[in-house]
Formats: sequence, structure tokens, C-alpha cells
Amino acid sequence: MTLQTWWLFFTAVFLLSATPGPNMLHVLGRSVRFGLRHSFATMAGCLTAVILVLIASAAGLSAALLASPMLFDGLRYAGVAYLVCLGIGAWRGDDEPIRVAGGPAPARPPSPVRLFRDGFLIGASNPKLLLFAAAFFPHFIDQAAPQAQQLAILVVTFAAAELFWYAVYALSGARLAASLTRPGLKRLFDRATGAIFIGFGAVLLGTRP
Repeated sequence: MTLQTWWLFFTAVFLLSATPGPNMLHVLGRSVRFGLRHSFATMAGCLTAVILVLIASAAGLSAALLASPMLFDGLRYAGVAYLVCLGIGAWRGDDEPIRVAGGPAPARPPSPVRLFRDGFLIGASNPKLLLFAAAFFPHFIDQAAPQAQQLAILVVTFAAAELFWYAVYALSGARLAASLTRPGLKRLFDRATGAIFIGFGAVLLGTRP
């Protein structure tokens, strides 16, 4: 892999990760509701999904999806259903109260396992990630050169870019939480978040490999 190829890949994934998507919105929402510390498990879940999807893509998942539209559609419809259900729940405010530093903690905060699981499912159904992994990621790997080292470099690069923006969104969420203690603003945040997740589901519905 040449330095030019790596730089092109880094620029692409850094800008892709910066763009608000399901992963970033979910990290922001967890940080707003439960505080920065509780968003760490969410970040870990999203990041694990990113890494596994990229590795699966390099291992031949992209070719399998391209060769089997029914397989891709099955994964796509499952992701759409999850995003829409999440959007409906967010719209209705079906979650624990927002936790503000210095204020009362939620009566029953989510466990790290649940936060990790939800983050993983969001990451695995992310339309941006699925499209990138299926259509673009394999093109950065030189088939004539040893692939293990290239894959490691590209996955670590992608993970580092994602983790940087997770931290930015989580910190932003922690700051935003203090402004959402008013019921009207919290309701507006819930409905905006829900509408965006449903919109992501619509985008995924129209995604093709």
C-alpha cells in the first residue's frame, strides 16, 4: 500500500465518520441521557460493529452480497426494522430520564451490556458503513500484495477516525444535556432524534451494494 493510497483512505473515512449518521447520533443520545461515562460502552459497541463489518468485507462478504441480492436484502430489511423501531422509541421518549452532572441519577440506568448491544446493532445496521464496506473498502486493498498487513492498517485507520468523532459527539452530548432539562426541549430533542433515525431507516431501505 502506498502512502498516497493510505492518505486518500484516511481523508475519505475521516470525512465519512464526521458526517452525522446513526453511530454518531446514538453516541450523542447516550451521552445526553446518561452522561459521558455511560456512553463509553455505546462507543465500544459501535466500534466493534465497524471493525467486524470491515473485516467481513475484506474476507469476501462484499462479493457474497453482490452475488446474492436476497442476502443483502435480508440484512437490509433487518437493519431498516431496527432503525425504525429505535426511531419510534426515541420519538415517544421511551427511555430513562436525562442525567445531568450533579443531578439525580436515573432510577434504573442501562447496563453496560445493554449499551454495548444497542451500539453494536446500530453500527451493524449503519447504511453508510454497509455501503462503504460493500462498494468502496475492497478497492483500497492491493490484491497483488500481502493483504493481512493492509487490512490491519486500514481497519485501525478507520477505527481511529471513528473513535475520534465518537469522542467529539459524546463530549457535545454531555454539554448539551444541561440545556435539555426543560420538558419542552427534551421533547423536541426526542422527536428530532426519532425522525432522524427513521430517516436513516429510509436511506438504508434504498441502499444498494
